[in-house]
Amino acid sequence: MAKRHNENLPISDILKEFVEKNKLQSGLDKVDVKDAWAKIMGNGVNNYTTDVSLDRDTLYIGLSSSVLREELSFGKQKIIDMLNESIGKKVINKLVLR
Repeated sequence: MAKRHNENLPISDILKEFVEKNKLQSGLDKVDVKDAWAKIMGNGVNNYTTDVSLDRDTLYIGLSSSVLREELSFGKQKIIDMLNESIGKKVINKLVLR
């Protein structure tokens, strides 16, 4: 059974401890990245997005439009910076457009 704390703790601290103890942070980061991509890129890009997946520190984006893929490739670093800022920490180091 889990160890019980006698002092009152904020729920945010309890949730952080739970996430760390059960090693759930990588899964939460994957969800955060998908949400951030949808929010930042907007409907125009999301209509052509077929897949968003995070593997370690590399974000893989599947696009159905080669023209859009070429346009986005010019601003990869800016996209990485905006996504990391939206998430609140540095999760993405590399962006691969497919």
